[in-house]
Amino acid sequence: MTVDGVRLVLAGAGLRGIGYARRAAATGAARVVAVAEPDPARRAAFAAEFGVPAGQVFTDWAELAAAGRLGDAAVIATQDRMHADAAVAFAGLGYHILLEKPMATTEPDALRIAAAVDAAGVMLAVCHVLRYTPYTRALKGLLDSGTIGKLVNVQHLEPIGWWHFAHSFVRGHWNNSETSAPLLLTKSCHDIDWLLYLIGAAPSRVSSFGGLAHFRPEQRPAEAADRCLDCPLEPSCPYSAPRLYRSCLGDPASEFWPLSAVTTDHTPAGIDAALRDGPYGRCVYGSDNNVVDHQVVAMEFPDGATCTFTMTAFTPMEHRRTRLFGTHGYVDGDGRLLHVTDFRTGEQHTIDTGTLADGTAGDGHGGGDDAIMDAFIKAVACGDASALHSDAAASLASHRVVWAAERARTDGATLTLAGIGERPATGHEPQRAGRTSS
Repeated sequence: MTVDGVRLVLAGAGLRGIGYARRAAATGAARVVAVAEPDPARRAAFAAEFGVPAGQVFTDWAELAAAGRLGDAAVIATQDRMHADAAVAFAGLGYHILLEKPMATTEPDALRIAAAVDAAGVMLAVCHVLRYTPYTRALKGLLDSGTIGKLVNVQHLEPIGWWHFAHSFVRGHWNNSETSAPLLLTKSCHDIDWLLYLIGAAPSRVSSFGGLAHFRPEQRPAEAADRCLDCPLEPSCPYSAPRLYRSCLGDPASEFWPLSAVTTDHTPAGIDAALRDGPYGRCVYGSDNNVVDHQVVAMEFPDGATCTFTMTAFTPMEHRRTRLFGTHGYVDGDGRLLHVTDFRTGEQHTIDTGTLADGTAGDGHGGGDDAIMDAFIKAVACGDASALHSDAAASLASHRVVWAAERARTDGATLTLAGIGERPATGHEPQRAGRTSS
């Protein structure tokens, strides 16, 4: 490091990458010294905004890695399937790594990352940003204090939002498990990780159910056109692309996300041009999507506690909702407020955690994005990982639960998870979950 703070290199200058870079620059504790981004317009705009020298602007992460160690830490915000190779390469160069979730799209690749980080002796923070919000801090403190006694059951809902699902998981980059990964991994590894963090353990058994119920060709109305701009049903369709993206104009947060994923021309004409030719103007019943639009995961923990997690497209887009049932009390949380009932006294009170926004990517996930960036920079600057709420082993453990749940869903089985919370031996294949009768 230098007197100018932590030197960051950034692989991927999309919405996530630029958000982290802006936070780093705003704090004054770090500066971006190199960037890799395949899109020429984004690459040029990023380099100009952060003053990255021309000689340290690269077309992809591999070219950046080939240049050697240019900084202290790397932020990896590439497409999901690139995470493993990039993380292994940057760890080998001695970079501490902030890695966008998911950790990797396959279990063997996640194991490669964990092994590389161990071998290099560097810090890895996967962007489990939900761990870092004021809401989580308040809820975790309440549970750890024993206020509601022993935790017996948890119900957790991720309300993806009807338009968000259409944007990201029908028309967008994460719509097909063959080119990205299953929805439980790309969207909800956040939530599985968060639940394990709150409960303080990994499950011993998992089952799962779900599928693609609505966004499929057989649900398409007979009069529907291939593109919203040509469709006579567009004015009354809940998934109208023109209505969604035109409504973003004039709102800086919505222009940053989701609109910037569609076009950089934030005008009515620019939006229409993107919808005429690009993926975000397609009919939601005629896209190449295959990921589930609803899924339930059931988990049993070694102490007998149980947890159910539901993610669904068919909701407003709002904060996650969680109910926690203990032997001495009950908590009902809505992402901002925690409503607590004490069984011993019958008293009820509400904790306002101060989270005002809706917990989406556009608002920084309720403060989690800024907080994880601050923690990562502090950890690198001090050489002390205690500022981070998870490491490679913790991220690997929660991702393995996700992969087990997805296997349970596709195989119709209940899976027994052996040693999932333990770090696997370097170089060994992941221990497969055992199967019980479904």
